[in-house]
Amino acid sequence: MIFDTHAHYYDKAFDRDRDTLLASLPERGVALTVCPGCDLASSQASIALAERYDYLYAAAGYHPENLEGVSPDCLEQLRALCAHEKVKAVGEIGLDYYWVKTPEARAFSREIFDAQLSLAEELDLPAIVHDRDAHRDCLDIVRAHPKARGVFHCYAGSLEEARVLLDRGWMLSFTGNITFHNAKRAPEVVRWMPLDRLMLETDAPYMAPEPHRGERCDSTFIAFTAVKVAELKGCSAEEVLAVTLENGKHFFGIGKP
Repeated sequence: MIFDTHAHYYDKAFDRDRDTLLASLPERGVALTVCPGCDLASSQASIALAERYDYLYAAAGYHPENLEGVSPDCLEQLRALCAHEKVKAVGEIGLDYYWVKTPEARAFSREIFDAQLSLAEELDLPAIVHDRDAHRDCLDIVRAHPKARGVFHCYAGSLEEARVLLDRGWMLSFTGNITFHNAKRAPEVVRWMPLDRLMLETDAPYMAPEPHRGERCDSTFIAFTAVKVAELKGCSAEEVLAVTLENGKHFFGIGKP
């Protein structure tokens, strides 16, 4: 059974068939899914979907590309969302230096990331971290929060950076990107890391694995990613799916009394 730890089902790519698709996923092998928000509206949309589908859970946060109009005061709204019983993480939060270019904007995104990580510590929730072309600053902020726990989603950092995160108790998550023909660093990290520190995700509707690269992605596509992980780890795809299901349940606290 599949645990898709990161899928954006509120995205407009699903507008034409969202309900039909979400209703079909459990019978197609999807046991659990977490839908992270990127701002206040999408976090609320994630929670609304989680209220409708038992297998779907939510996360709430401000993505580094969605900080226009955000101030530290907005964290009180985020705190309120995180009190919902189906919100299992603060996310998607982090840094993105690919899209966020100016020194001022980058500094502000670091401030908001730091504040959201502090909130995750306070609420004892894991954090879902987006890190694009900002590896050093992301690690520096994580180091400044020794009580924080979380996952670097769609991991794209180096093996050395992966060692730092795993030493701090963090998890790494991988999308269909590890199946791409030009993938180098992510497969190297997967080969090295223990399977019990790895989670799988789609980042739907994006990052569809080969042989569906470029198509709209949904949680069932994790089956292809699991085959690649199994190849890299020298085990079966069934074992990968079983272990990552348990990893995700433990990480998000799903199934605890």
